[in-house]
Amino acid sequence: IMPLHQWLPEAMVAPTPVSGLLHAVAVVKSGAFGVSRVVLDVFGPELVFDLSLPFGFSAGLVLSTIGAITLTAASIIALRKDHLKQRLAYSTVSQLSYIILGLGLYGWYGLVGALLHIPAHAFMKLTLFFCAGNLHVSTHTDYISEMAGIGKRMPLTMGAFTVASLGMAGIPLLAGFVSKYYMLIGGIRMGARLTPVAYYLVGALLLSGVLNIAYFWPVIYTA
Repeated sequence: IMPLHQWLPEAMVAPTPVSGLLHAVAVVKSGAFGVSRVVLDVFGPELVFDLSLPFGFSAGLVLSTIGAITLTAASIIALRKDHLKQRLAYSTVSQLSYIILGLGLYGWYGLVGALLHIPAHAFMKLTLFFCAGNLHVSTHTDYISEMAGIGKRMPLTMGAFTVASLGMAGIPLLAGFVSKYYMLIGGIRMGARLTPVAYYLVGALLLSGVLNIAYFWPVIYTA
């Protein structure tokens, strides 16, 4: 979560298998897993939502708000990156913030969505990084602006990249849709029952889905 994210884009200079491990599976997920264990097992979801902080905020609401701000800001930064692995790195910052947002929502829908997003993101992001690594090894191409027509030379790689990108954007029938759908339901139920602020969190989720399409589509279209 911002502003503790800066190590992640800088770590993308590592070889693709290593950066895939960093960005998709082991290192970044350990943080999200740690937060989830604290929320679920140390305090419990009910206490996290009821725990009062200064200025009348609850701990759960602060957790979700930080996640919402981070996922929106990271998606906007990703739009500006021409280097493919840098764009994927900021996408990772954004997607991990979904997990934090879901953990702060009151009710089991948000929690289930957050926990589902841990393996869903791992599979999708690892696919994207391996595709980026294959492009680098086979064509020495790292920048999106230099990828014109590369899909005709590497149709399987770009096909896999496209499917994983659609999953990251939350397109139905793919894993990313299921987790984000549960978080949307959790935010709407929380807004209807407890606090209207949750509707802003739902708006951030929807906006991030649009931004996901906005920063993945140029890669697919160019290739």
